[in-house]
Amino acid sequence: MGGLFDKTYSNRGIPVRGAGRRVVHNPPRPMPIRRRSSFVFLEKGHIDVIDGAFVLVDKNGVRMQIPVGSLACLMLEPGTRLSHAAATLAATTGTLIVWVGEAGVRLYSAGQPGGARSDRLLWQAANLLDEKARLNVVRRMYEIRFGEPAPLKRSVRQLQGIEGARVREMYKQFAKRYRVEWKGRRYDPKDWGKGDVANRCLSAATSCLYGVTEAAILAAGYAPAIGFIHTGKPRSFVYDIADLFKFETVVPLAFEIASKHPSDPAGQVRRACRDSFRKSRVLDKLIPTIEDVLKAGGLEMPKPGADQIGPAIATPETTGDDGHRH
Repeated sequence: MGGLFDKTYSNRGIPVRGAGRRVVHNPPRPMPIRRRSSFVFLEKGHIDVIDGAFVLVDKNGVRMQIPVGSLACLMLEPGTRLSHAAATLAATTGTLIVWVGEAGVRLYSAGQPGGARSDRLLWQAANLLDEKARLNVVRRMYEIRFGEPAPLKRSVRQLQGIEGARVREMYKQFAKRYRVEWKGRRYDPKDWGKGDVANRCLSAATSCLYGVTEAAILAAGYAPAIGFIHTGKPRSFVYDIADLFKFETVVPLAFEIASKHPSDPAGQVRRACRDSFRKSRVLDKLIPTIEDVLKAGGLEMPKPGADQIGPAIATPETTGDDGHRH
């Protein structure tokens, strides 16, 4: 006799729970990031694959089906458990899983659905290691962010200083526009509740943006840790790219919600971010923007060496992005 559920497997090795019969499902194919919805936060439940569906089961046994293949990332809050079958299906469909703290403010871990392709990883690293190329990339980021060319004859460090001053001023302007009291960007990751409403709204909003940005970087085949302005952190490139969209998406939204004195800042911000990302088509823009800033470095993407050989088993064509595992 089997257990509560008899384990069966799809033809991609994905366990599927059913009523004791063998269930065979066609292998899921990754969907390009640009065609996906942005994110979903899940809390207090067991995430599993039951009868071929990716579901969250609450303490009462009620199932909520999650369209895992059409999401850029899943944000798992405290109180969630993830089965091996669910992790496998998320990886196969190219959906990033991020384990976060309460309100999504603190990131604990991320399950990588794709990864750096050697050609793109080498190109990204080459742009960082070449001083001129790195400066060109940073200048392009500055231009995208502020809508004007970066000042001439400035080093990366000098541009970082100019950028920081402008960003602080932009926060002040948004606070003034929405009549929100502002004492600066301050928050304690260990005690999110200590922050004022504006900072809590900003933290919740930026965590949403970081999640979808990391999903796009991985889907495109690049490494989240290799940044050009931010360095030395696992998500340095995530912060670089997210900053290019922050002030046109999540920052004004966060201040607008803060001005209304919300009873549930994190929840209202998440819902607003999801709608904003859909309307502004952020997922359409992320990968092209990544390619744009790296091309500014002026270096060609490395070509395979003459002595390199391809995989023993050819990878079938897929509908996903270049970094998705197939």
